[in-house]
Amino acid sequence: MAKQKINIGTVVVFLLTTFIFALGIVALIFYFFGSPVERIQAREIEYLRLQYEILDDRLSDMEVVAEELEERDNNIYRMVFEADPVPSKLRRSGFASDHRYEELIGYRNSDVVQRVAGKLDTIASQLYYQSVSYDEVFEMARQKSKMLLCIPAIIPVKTSDLRQISSFFGYRTDPIYKVTKYHSGIDFAADRGVPVYASGDGVVEKVDSDGWGYGKMITIDHGYGYQTRYAHLSKFAVKKGDEVKRGQLVGYVGSTGKATGPHLHYEVLKNGTQVDPIYFFFNDLSPEQYEKLLEQAEEPSLTMD
Repeated sequence: MAKQKINIGTVVVFLLTTFIFALGIVALIFYFFGSPVERIQAREIEYLRLQYEILDDRLSDMEVVAEELEERDNNIYRMVFEADPVPSKLRRSGFASDHRYEELIGYRNSDVVQRVAGKLDTIASQLYYQSVSYDEVFEMARQKSKMLLCIPAIIPVKTSDLRQISSFFGYRTDPIYKVTKYHSGIDFAADRGVPVYASGDGVVEKVDSDGWGYGKMITIDHGYGYQTRYAHLSKFAVKKGDEVKRGQLVGYVGSTGKATGPHLHYEVLKNGTQVDPIYFFFNDLSPEQYEKLLEQAEEPSLTMD
């Protein structure tokens, strides 16, 4: 009986020892190699980290593209329209807070997740401001197109109706007082009744029937700081407040006011100051004709008003 008890005790001890040993082996395996579930999770985490690294590389490429768009926008598109560039600091604004990514700190892969999140936010900011800038550039282009139509750019009398340009801008001999005086425009000699046309889009600001030495005169406001005057007219074809287009009939050549013969006295004003109209005939003349006109403008002449 005693022997049987000893054998049972030995068996129990053996089983306990074996169990504890097996438990230790299992614990060691789980500790060093993880459970099957943990190993699957570890593989998934490593896969996700790899995908984050790939995403990080792709975002770096997108940052380069965004910077190229920014460079082109600031130094080409906005420069063409004489607009100030959008500061780089503004394009990347709104993401400078140190607490923005606090919830991503403390994990094994926090570094790559934070980096990707930061790049996404930066690119989102750049694209937003780039979109705003392109809207501004589009509006400037639309306004520029409108401005080009408004700037005085044609000779206000058809060349086929023009006898000659009798006097240019600058100091010329006055036809009545025979002294050198400042001539504020260009005189186009033509027959009485020859049509006179608006040199740019605008609004008729003044229709003056007795403009002292100017005689019958029309003033057109073209916007953007430009005005034109058409003087010594015989009669008008528009009234104050009318909107006119470039090439539209506004009046007829005459010799009203202080004039020695039928002609159109034509002026261009920029911000209230008279400027040489010859610089605004680029729509009507070839480079050779324009060069010849500049040479003629340097020669002495007698004004007709």
